[in-house]
Amino acid sequence: MIDIERLASWLDGQNLPGKGEPVEHRYLSGGTQNEIYEIRRGDLHCALRIPPPTAPADRDKGIHREWRIIEALDGTDVPHTPAVAVCTDPSVLGRTFYLMGFVDGWSPMNLKDKKWPEPFGSDPGARAGLARQLTEGIALLSKVDWRARGLTDLGRPDGFHERQVDRWTAFLNRIKGREIPGLEDASAWLRAHKPLDYVPGLMHGDYQFANVMFRHGAPARLAAIVDWEMGTVGDPKLDLGWMLHSWPEDTSTPEAATSGYVDLTGMPSRDELLALYAQTSGRQVDDADYYFVLAKWKLAIVLEQGFQRAGDDPKLQAYGPLILRLMRDAAELAETTEYRG
Repeated sequence: MIDIERLASWLDGQNLPGKGEPVEHRYLSGGTQNEIYEIRRGDLHCALRIPPPTAPADRDKGIHREWRIIEALDGTDVPHTPAVAVCTDPSVLGRTFYLMGFVDGWSPMNLKDKKWPEPFGSDPGARAGLARQLTEGIALLSKVDWRARGLTDLGRPDGFHERQVDRWTAFLNRIKGREIPGLEDASAWLRAHKPLDYVPGLMHGDYQFANVMFRHGAPARLAAIVDWEMGTVGDPKLDLGWMLHSWPEDTSTPEAATSGYVDLTGMPSRDELLALYAQTSGRQVDDADYYFVLAKWKLAIVLEQGFQRAGDDPKLQAYGPLILRLMRDAAELAETTEYRG
């Protein structure tokens, strides 16, 4: 729990509403990486994001990195949580933290039995808007002028694709506890191929329904892109590949309801969403298969770390077969795609 008296004292020194008034707080969510609290003080209504006391020391740098991104997004068309204030002084709450505007909306991560809230549950047309909004959000992010927004040191865009295989293969070798069929084939294909073009931009790093919020009611309106833990300056089209690599080409099939943690039945097809991204972002998507291979391959490696540490955790244990399927699919797509870039 956070120290409310210390927080109140720090808030008094900020140019924010509610100075001197009582601070109301409510724990919203959290894990090993970060905790989130709802904060109210007079007219101030925001969310506080902070690493738990047991998180590694470098999470403080990560929190400040997230802050820099949402602060840079202020004034852009990208739906995001407004930047309110940041504190890097550990004497206040023990860790670096920041305040962001509270978003009145809902998260697809909180669906019960994969059922979309109404009217999206019963109206296929309204539901399709969720996918279009998701796509437009990441397309708008790709257009942010990251240099003008002061993010030139956020990542290393030069050589981004050249580093991917070596970096993540080395990571896997450090944690590897089993053979993953398809790894070598997919890795070799990625070494031999590149995108048709590469235009560096701001990227989320884990873009999917799980990391956005929507406004209540119809039509579908993206309220905010959230959870910027993996945000960097790199290739925004990898976000697109991350979002669509397992998206069914035909969303009228039973697979659409079972292939992921949300029901994609009635959503636009993958080709439709690729076309929408291209139209909104101004980027070509003829090399989409490259990004789908890279996304499947990279996600399999990222999840393998959790699986190797699963112990008795059923959620992490469930990663085991998913990882094998992702890597198999990456290798199969690499073998069958007509992309030759």
